[in-house]
Amino acid sequence: MNREVAKKLEDLPVKSGVYFHKDKTGKLIYVGKAANLRNRVRQYFQDSTLEQAHQNSPKTAVHIGEIADIDWVETDSEIEALFLEAELIKRYKPKFNVDLRDDKSNSFIRIDINSDHPTVILTRRPLDDGAQYFGPYISSHQLGRALKQLRKIFPYDTKKSVSKRVSLDYHIGLSPGLEEDRTSLEQYRSNLRKLMSYLRGNRTQLMKQIEKTMEQASKDRDYEKATQLRNQLFALESLKTKVIFGDEEFIDISKDQALNGLQDLLGLNSPPHRIEGYDISHMQGTNNVASMVVFSNGIPDKAQYRKFKMRLPGNDDFGHMREVISRRFSGRNIESWPKPDLLLIDGGKGQVSSAREVLKDRKIDIPLIGLAKRYETIIIPDAGDSYKEIILGEDSNITKLLQRIRDESHRFAISYHSTLKVKAQTKSQLEEIPGIGPASRRRLIKHFGSIKQVAGSTQAELAKIVGTVKAEAVYSYLHESKTDE
Repeated sequence: MNREVAKKLEDLPVKSGVYFHKDKTGKLIYVGKAANLRNRVRQYFQDSTLEQAHQNSPKTAVHIGEIADIDWVETDSEIEALFLEAELIKRYKPKFNVDLRDDKSNSFIRIDINSDHPTVILTRRPLDDGAQYFGPYISSHQLGRALKQLRKIFPYDTKKSVSKRVSLDYHIGLSPGLEEDRTSLEQYRSNLRKLMSYLRGNRTQLMKQIEKTMEQASKDRDYEKATQLRNQLFALESLKTKVIFGDEEFIDISKDQALNGLQDLLGLNSPPHRIEGYDISHMQGTNNVASMVVFSNGIPDKAQYRKFKMRLPGNDDFGHMREVISRRFSGRNIESWPKPDLLLIDGGKGQVSSAREVLKDRKIDIPLIGLAKRYETIIIPDAGDSYKEIILGEDSNITKLLQRIRDESHRFAISYHSTLKVKAQTKSQLEEIPGIGPASRRRLIKHFGSIKQVAGSTQAELAKIVGTVKAEAVYSYLHESKTDE
């Protein structure tokens, strides 16, 4: 152990948080979480730990041997540390997290809020099934414990009940009680939206919303509702849990080497607090969409994400980039959306130039860069109409942050494009069936998931969803179409 590490071990706080191990070159090699940073981080440097690692886990022994520096970020709870650890591992992919991790342990939170009986479950495989997914998270055990606490505040069901009577979970405050209409479906969905807002990191905004609704309920003399909201507010406060998905008040920005590196690289006055990433997605010029993702203090702020259905037809990436930047900085959006500190464009000089034209025409002074996939080249506008190209290498913390934002904007754009594509396919087939209106089409797709699954279902299965007459029409049309082909 070197002298610098020994000194830092003395300064470790007795608080929960996330810690970082670095090698002798300063490269991040491991991210971990701790309920007590002082105890957990010191364990790595005890003789007994190293001896046990040599005997039972050669990889862990190598990991400990490479630690040349440590750092940490304090959090207000173990739950906060859990979510922050997951995000930083996704971004930096430290080699010992990757080497030691079993991919099967990754978990997602699935909330099918639009279902006729919504549930909240943990799953290892996110699907394109219309449900909301949060994750992935490394420790399913810790995630389960976190959800157990949140369920006391936002009661939810983990499975659809076949009984018409409320379960024991309702009587102990964990279920909404849909079975006996103790809570309406509308109220239940409203409660789930609060849970989803909390998971996205909007804790402060959520608590203000609950407080405002509570005050209004009190004015309306709906004292039962006001009491429920007050209890919910107290429970949130008592958790002292600040989940970091983008809540700006809870992350120590000075610890983020990537953000500080961007400040130096671009000559900014301060680290870029709000970074917006943009990407375009289409299939041979059809279903053209654009995405805007937002990273606050280096963490995805999913409540701020926006998607755009392109008005400009055809395969024109440059034109679509001009359109999305123009719409993002339209008068209404400039006023209602926070101003970014940096724009990141997925693409090279052409895409960056298109965005630059819009900012220049509108006299908007916001730093702008691009990330070209070839060699992960950073494109930076220079004096006049020229550009600088910088390659920092994939080991650079700056590159890893920009890759994370670029990949997230690409994922979000692809997701929206796929949704439009499915809708278009559904429209082209189901809309042509006489007697099958919008409500029936929605029920079929919602239940079966896709037009392919509808076509593969029996007439009896279809009848359970839309009735005998409509089922016969759907079945006959789809199977006649297959025969014609």
